[in-house]
Amino acid sequence: MDKPILAVEGISKRFGGLLAVREASLTVESGSITAVIGPNGAGKTTLFALITGFLTPTGGRIVYLGADITGMPAHRLARQGIARTFQIVQPFAGLSVLENIAVGAHLHIAGRTSALAAAADVARLVGLDTMLQQPAATLTVAGRKRLELARALATSPKLLLLDEVLAGLNPSEIRDMVPMIRAIRERGVTILMIEHVMQAVMSLAEQIYVLVEGHTISQGPPATVAADPKVIEAYLGAGAAAKLAGGAHGR
Repeated sequence: MDKPILAVEGISKRFGGLLAVREASLTVESGSITAVIGPNGAGKTTLFALITGFLTPTGGRIVYLGADITGMPAHRLARQGIARTFQIVQPFAGLSVLENIAVGAHLHIAGRTSALAAAADVARLVGLDTMLQQPAATLTVAGRKRLELARALATSPKLLLLDEVLAGLNPSEIRDMVPMIRAIRERGVTILMIEHVMQAVMSLAEQIYVLVEGHTISQGPPATVAADPKVIEAYLGAGAAAKLAGGAHGR
């Protein structure tokens, strides 16, 4: 059996007296869409920051493509193919949409003309190809979410971490984004996502990990997680769990 692209093994992060992540573990198989869910304050974004090198773990280890990357800084991990989006989208407001995406492309492409061409290709994938010369500052919330996704994709990642990429979108915008995420996976990019839009999580993810108070309390396919009493008590609630479990069984 192939080794997973990512293995997080008992990772912890302490900020003074606060243990934000507590011996959390997860495995991401190459070519999959894996989700991390849990209540606000559960440590999900901190976990992403540890995986992507923005924070250094207090304990545990992180293995990527078979190599220990624990504590490696973000810029080195980006060059090795790990990219992420951020909850709070902050484009370079003075640049165009195309130039914003090209910033990501410059990680591997030195020439401006080539970087802009690569950026235009990524823009088509995320539905921004008609807005290339538009100032990034003029984009809607949905447009900014797509731009954040495009900038990460422009770095040519093998593993893409999406931090609430659907947050703040209306139902129609979410319906448009879900097939886009699938299309990214179909291009060979493995996806690990944090998300609160549970219907989307259940339709997208093959495996789900549930984080509560910094610790992994449950894992498995969507239907299994939605039926787990610990998850229902800590996060979903009985009514939502029943609805989601039915939807997951019908995928």
